[in-house]
Amino acid sequence: MSDIKRIRNFSIIAHIDHGKSTIADRIIHKCGGLTDREMKQQVLDSMDIERERGITIKAQTVKLNYKAKDGQNYKLNIIDTPGHVDFGYEVSRSLSACEGSLLIVDSTQGVEAQTLANVYQALDINHEVIPILNKIDLPASDIEKTKKEIEDVVGIETVNAIPCSGKTGEGIDEILEAIINKLPAPKGISDEKLKCLLVDSWYDSYLGVVILVRVINGKLKKGMKIKLMSNNQEHVIEKVGVFTPKPSDIEELNSGEIGFIITGIKSLSQTKVGDTICDSVNPIDEPLAGFKPSKPVVFCGLFPVDSSEYQKLKDGLAKLKLNDASFSYEPESSSALGLGFRCGFLGLLHLEIITERLEREFDVNLITTTPGVIYKVHKIKGDILDLQNPSNMPDPSQITKIEEPWIKSTIITPDEYLGSIIKICQDKRGIQTNLSYSGNRAVLSYDLPLNEVVFDFNDRLKSVSSGYASFDYDISNYREGNLVKLGILVNSEPVDALAMIIHKDFAQKTGRQVCEKLKDLIPRHNFMIPVQAAIGGKIVARESIKGFKKDVLTKIHGGGATDRKRKLLEKQKKGKARSKQFGKVEIPQEAFIGVLKINKENS
Repeated sequence: MSDIKRIRNFSIIAHIDHGKSTIADRIIHKCGGLTDREMKQQVLDSMDIERERGITIKAQTVKLNYKAKDGQNYKLNIIDTPGHVDFGYEVSRSLSACEGSLLIVDSTQGVEAQTLANVYQALDINHEVIPILNKIDLPASDIEKTKKEIEDVVGIETVNAIPCSGKTGEGIDEILEAIINKLPAPKGISDEKLKCLLVDSWYDSYLGVVILVRVINGKLKKGMKIKLMSNNQEHVIEKVGVFTPKPSDIEELNSGEIGFIITGIKSLSQTKVGDTICDSVNPIDEPLAGFKPSKPVVFCGLFPVDSSEYQKLKDGLAKLKLNDASFSYEPESSSALGLGFRCGFLGLLHLEIITERLEREFDVNLITTTPGVIYKVHKIKGDILDLQNPSNMPDPSQITKIEEPWIKSTIITPDEYLGSIIKICQDKRGIQTNLSYSGNRAVLSYDLPLNEVVFDFNDRLKSVSSGYASFDYDISNYREGNLVKLGILVNSEPVDALAMIIHKDFAQKTGRQVCEKLKDLIPRHNFMIPVQAAIGGKIVARESIKGFKKDVLTKIHGGGATDRKRKLLEKQKKGKARSKQFGKVEIPQEAFIGVLKINKENS
């Protein structure tokens, strides 16, 4: 039997917290990838933040040697993928490097929204899928019900589904044998011209850019000259290796294998994920199809609380960008918040992870502005503007229509919470497209505008369903919306950091809430300060912050309205008018943070 027939490349897919990383740990331990002393929980989750939150953010790979019951030695290449909707891009490219998938479903919770999303991605690229029922050691485990749910909701056979427990290790031997017997070996010819898929790349401060590759045809050897087909750059391979899960150097990677190469590239921008690598001496004609590039969908401004930390924030963003190609940023300045950056993310969890890493790893205190999405603004002259910052919105008289991104969402929930969830979706301008049942669980499909989902939708969903509902979405298309820019004026000066694009029906209510909040949070000055919310030139809400009252008549005793009293009051009036005209209103940081929390409090 040739070597390639004894290789199995597979991904592990599941919803968040259904036990992907734990089962990967058990498989690694069983195959002797790490000794008992080196083993720790979630061995593939290398970042502190992954370990604390119990989620996988970056897909990880491991090469293991396994001696099967037939006496043959097999090479197993695992790719452990993230389960969260924001990192679906990581999942899609990991699946493209494999021939099969292990679908892990928690036997106490059943099928969840992201189980569906990930398994459909695997089936779309013709993966062989092995269903595995995890957590059978728990008293709430119901194997038969979970099997029926997989058949009803996902639509795959569960006759050979494997019950197991990642915690106790029960069923791991059966999983390993199923990988050998049911998953196909990769196709590829070692004697052909070199053809490789660039699966991932990241920056290492000692080695430069590390490139994760899947060899399709040919061989990769140390000292070989290779070419990246997207930019025609040529490099010499300095190092070839695999993760076991520790990085270890090897002489060559053959067709069908997954490993890493180091070529001395210093810039991550040269290594496009999904690129094709070939031999520069004997190149191939056609590159591989590659992957769709990931596009940020959520944008927000990041500003340092202390302006002296701007450089620290800039350096931190540059370093995070080295290892996360899906994250983008550009400089931005705000009259209220000073210098900062406009950043693009794949979703809200991605935003949360980046801001938490900036605060933790680079010690920067941050203010984040309200998250927003990209709108397409159609102007009278026919040109289309991609708008991500509300303060750059053109004058309404120049606009014919504004389009906003919509998503197709899947929500899986126990039946008793269905009414509350439908109400939330309707409040968010959602359009129901489908409703089906599996046992006492409803599978609900909704079209929703992304800007309504982006702030607090997931939090509200979890709170009304006691945490039982799960949610997954795909960006579908752009649709015209009745959208307006809601501007906030303090002392007749627009505050760009608080501007937002909002549906016209919600504008007045939100404007009123923002004004009320600012009235409480902006300290009193010597003069009265009007706080207004405006759509174009029309004021839709107003509050007034009263000025300090100084009694200039205290020293004058008795008497009625004398000339002297009148003069003093006139003088005071002029002084207040002058200070109102030239005086600067100091808006404290707490006021911005308070306004950003308004949407959360509403929910």
